[in-house]
Amino acid sequence: MHRGRRRLRPAVLAAAAACLALTATGCAQVDTTAPSSVRAEAAHGAPARFGTVDCREAKCIALTFDAGPSENSARLLDILKEKKVPATFFLLGKRHIAKYPELVKRMAAEGHEVANHTWDHKILTRISDAEIREELKRPNDAIERLIGRRPTLMRPPQGRTDADVHRIAKEQGMAEVLWSVTASDYATTDSALIKKRVLEQSSRDGIILLHDIYQGTVPAVPGIIDALKARGYVFVTVPQLLAPGKAEPGKVYRP
Repeated sequence: MHRGRRRLRPAVLAAAAACLALTATGCAQVDTTAPSSVRAEAAHGAPARFGTVDCREAKCIALTFDAGPSENSARLLDILKEKKVPATFFLLGKRHIAKYPELVKRMAAEGHEVANHTWDHKILTRISDAEIREELKRPNDAIERLIGRRPTLMRPPQGRTDADVHRIAKEQGMAEVLWSVTASDYATTDSALIKKRVLEQSSRDGIILLHDIYQGTVPAVPGIIDALKARGYVFVTVPQLLAPGKAEPGKVYRP
């Protein structure tokens, strides 16, 4: 067991530097499982639908938001409610869940999936096992107190993950979810550009990564939703995207 801060080997450091460029798919150099594979494995004898959507038949896409709640989240929830679109929220603990508990409750009450994005956005591959456990456990505890259930999904900061993270996530009953679409909205306030980037990258079974903490993002959401609906997409949460299969703790999911 690791007792202190993990020291990265030169090869690992090189891989970490290279993955900074992988903005569309995340930084993880790991085996991942596609949503279509999860559905196919579970299809035999499984119920036909998850809620009102069957992604084996429908052209599904998942809208996900990292690093909230924030001062922008109430407006985002208003938009999602108006558009009748469910989303998956990967929430931060410190300065977010702790600051906006009522928004966390609202997310759950309005049918969105509430998930874990660590307590303080530490890069999990750079810290000790004990610190990883704390980064994952604290948001889960806080979320469970607010909505009555623990998250089963988590997203590692910057998509950086490894075998130790997988093992500890499995211990805590969580699967990891990466993404296939990003607008790099952390680097621009241009809502039109954010929309353009999302539309250019979107495809069936896509998982869109956005951040409602940035000022240009929420204004881009109505146009993203309308344009993708016009292309025949159906918006679902990540669990809906996998159904009738389910996310398995310790595994990593990405289209």
